[in-house]
Amino acid sequence: MSKKTVVKVTIGSDEYTLRSDRPPEYTRSVAEHVDRALKDVLSVGPIVETQKAAILVALAITDELFHSRQAQREMAHRLTALTADLARLIPPGKRASRASGSIASGEQKA
Repeated sequence: MSKKTVVKVTIGSDEYTLRSDRPPEYTRSVAEHVDRALKDVLSVGPIVETQKAAILVALAITDELFHSRQAQREMAHRLTALTADLARLIPPGKRASRASGSIASGEQKA
């Protein structure tokens, strides 16, 4: 079980004491991201209820997450296609054997 650290952060004008098994720098960075997102939401116009602002922040951060996941899927797809293209350029005798995971040397025993 990993050791939890206690980190004090400020989000908005409120201070929070967080317990996390992540490094304190990481926890502070996450809190700073949420604080910046909150400031962005509040800068658009007056929001009376803190709960509404928090929901808008959650939506904005979730949007970032979804965009990142989509970009990751697209990159994985491009890498898979590139790998297939490169594999076609390798002579058949030099290609990796899918069954054993070894590379055929192209040498034949006499």
